[in-house]
Amino acid sequence: MSRFDTLIINGQLITAADRYTADIGIKDGRIVALGQDLGEAEEVIDAQGLWVMPGGVDAHCHLDQPLGDGAVMADDFESGTRSAACGGTTTVIPFAAQQKGQSLRAAVEDYHRRSEGKAFIDYAFHMIVTDPTETVLKEELPALINEGYSSFKIYLTYDDLKLNDREVLKVLAMARREGGMVMVHAENADCIAYLTELLEEQGKTAPYYHGVTHSSIAEREATHRAISLAELIDVPLLIVHVSGPEAIEQIRWAQGRGLRVYGETCPQYLMLTASDLDQEGFEGAKCVCSPPPRDTAAQEAVWEALENGVFQVFSSDHAPFRYEDPQGKKLHGESASFAHIPNGIPGLETRLPILFSEGVIKERIDATRFVALTATQPAKIYGLYPRKGTIAIGSDADLTLWDPAARTTVRNADLHHAVDYTPYEGLELTGKPVLTLCRGRVVSRDGRPSAEPGYGQFLKCDKPQPARPRGATKGF
Repeated sequence: MSRFDTLIINGQLITAADRYTADIGIKDGRIVALGQDLGEAEEVIDAQGLWVMPGGVDAHCHLDQPLGDGAVMADDFESGTRSAACGGTTTVIPFAAQQKGQSLRAAVEDYHRRSEGKAFIDYAFHMIVTDPTETVLKEELPALINEGYSSFKIYLTYDDLKLNDREVLKVLAMARREGGMVMVHAENADCIAYLTELLEEQGKTAPYYHGVTHSSIAEREATHRAISLAELIDVPLLIVHVSGPEAIEQIRWAQGRGLRVYGETCPQYLMLTASDLDQEGFEGAKCVCSPPPRDTAAQEAVWEALENGVFQVFSSDHAPFRYEDPQGKKLHGESASFAHIPNGIPGLETRLPILFSEGVIKERIDATRFVALTATQPAKIYGLYPRKGTIAIGSDADLTLWDPAARTTVRNADLHHAVDYTPYEGLELTGKPVLTLCRGRVVSRDGRPSAEPGYGQFLKCDKPQPARPRGATKGF
């Protein structure tokens, strides 16, 4: 009987800390040996000339999320995780979203029904808290955090999602007591509503004006406010999808004061600008997301924050709405105001190739930083490390083999999501994931799926160490 189920030989291994040559022995879905001349295996994969990295952890994506306005997401757990696998990702963490008036536990149970038997790769759940009642704060959330749903998102904008400052404080205090990680969508709702009203009165309703109303000042103010509230409670916080220098400065300021404030950004803030919203007709709707893409100076600031450690996480914020769909971007027709266009862009499959090509190949970041941003740090921040996010004995055999010299062009026709466009159409990339394994099983080969729906398993998350407060218990 062979010692290993699978042996990966001759690869250059890259983790968040090291880069070295070794063989990997895999047994029962886990890494059980690292070294040279490890012996025999049922299957041997020769990784000569390839880089072997941990499978990506996309810690911020939206799949089959119920919405209250009639819009329908294009991707469910089957198409979304199929697309993720083909892009080198082996774990996704989408959102079980509470609707106002709904039990949070009911939202989690509904999301399990939506995901059951569909995923190609492993997945966990964040929660979205929109209605922090006494029952939610004292009973449901503490219980769910202890059951393996240890992170949740709150919003400072969107009428059907936002919390006021008092509610935010109560939620933060609960997170401190229970060890949960809080994610914040930081934009000032009243600033956005005020500017929207002014522009609509002037007849300025094209998609371009979405970016005008979602001002970088509104993002800066809300980021500072969220950080201040978290400092008051002494609880860690992660600011998601940061778009430019104004919010980055607030995060850097907090980190300089020793606060446990983490930052996340996404491909759209590296590759798109406000000009992508300003296209002929309704085409700009394809790039409507919040916060919106800004300008080239903002792109440079985001790159610098990726390089210098302000950001710990690089996610897709995949929010899939079809363009040619009355339940998608055209929910209210092509003459609709920007304020009524469903927010979000697809990016599960293109997240890693874009950062690899634009970051690693162009020497904006090194390969170890790439692994940290896309796999290791997300796994640590959300309680999945060291099972996920690294190459180590005992970790799941979640691995992606990259050809660093392969050249590809992004074409929506070649992607595996259920969206009818990609905002990165025609982008030329260098570097490609050619083989992806999840728990030792090949789930993608040469950019095509090679597993079946239902292989992916649900993951319970530990209470993450990065969510621990700095000081003694404050009695909140």
